Amino acid sequence: MNRLNVAVIFGGCSSEYEVSLESAYSVITNLDRNKYRPLPVGITRSGDWFCFFGSIDALRSDGWHYGENAVPAAISPDRSKKSLLVYEESGVKEIPIDAIFPVLHGKNGEDGTVQALAELADIPLIGCGTLSSALCMDKDKAHRLVAAEGISVPLSAVFSDTQADRSRLLSFAVKTGFPLFVKPLRSGSSCGVSKVNNERELIPAAEKALHYDHRMIAEEAVEGNEVGCAVISCGERLMIGGPDLIELSGDFFDYSEKYTPKTSRIICPAGISDERSREIRETALRIFRILGCGVFARVDMFLTPEGKIYFNEVNTIPGFTPHSRFPAMLKTEGISFGKMLDMIISGVVR
Repeated sequence: MNRLNVAVIFGGCSSEYEVSLESAYSVITNLDRNKYRPLPVGITRSGDWFCFFGSIDALRSDGWHYGENAVPAAISPDRSKKSLLVYEESGVKEIPIDAIFPVLHGKNGEDGTVQALAELADIPLIGCGTLSSALCMDKDKAHRLVAAEGISVPLSAVFSDTQADRSRLLSFAVKTGFPLFVKPLRSGSSCGVSKVNNERELIPAAEKALHYDHRMIAEEAVEGNEVGCAVISCGERLMIGGPDLIELSGDFFDYSEKYTPKTSRIICPAGISDERSREIRETALRIFRILGCGVFARVDMFLTPEGKIYFNEVNTIPGFTPHSRFPAMLKTEGISFGKMLDMIISGVVR
């Protein structure tokens, strides 16, 4: 049986660089070697691309891009070749690629940039396409599209300059009341996100968010718990993993808690009624379709004490670390990590 060459792209110019390395390590070590040959393609923090031929353990220590095992590489733009160009000292070597699997989080990887590169080269893409990736990364546009289809979203407003927009930001805070959340418009893993409890904290939170993106979004705090669903597209059929629920004892599910939980607890399955679970699944499926997602994604929502569901965001490349929610959701359906990877790859490349 011929194995498929899968270019697993990791790293990147993103605040979520370290998470990408952990996710890529998990993906590469769990790929079925009888079916797939992983080609680790790393992007350094400064944006240099390398094909990595060394021990995969080097990803976890971030030592992968040092030494002779990291060879400069690029995706060939030639649609007829579908290959990785590896720039060896003796010349350019072409390695055929059957699929590109971006395991990148945040900007410059989850926002449609790398997806566009795969589509331009006409190489099958494991994940959401260019448009859906860009839409889901932009919290304002994603909320507007979902709200237009009748799904509840938190009240929000977009700002680009803390000084010029100061009065408008304060007016928004008065309208929603405290606490509220301030977030970079396009970022993930809660990087740059603040829970604002009073007017004094508002401007510093806005400046923090603008460090991660040139625009920020202020959003009302929805009372309740965050819930999520894993969605996988299996050909014409969509499969939904069991919902999970985040139980917090701190302010919110921030970057630290997502990857090294200390004060929060992820309950999976969510421990809610069958009726409520069904509503969450159906809403996740609707959101997945509204935003044009494909192959796989994790849809995050809020569940209020009254049972109302609000849309939060879609992670088009959710984490694949040992603590990640996406594989845990599918595990409740009896799907192992390796089987999950096989499902999403075989759904694209047959």
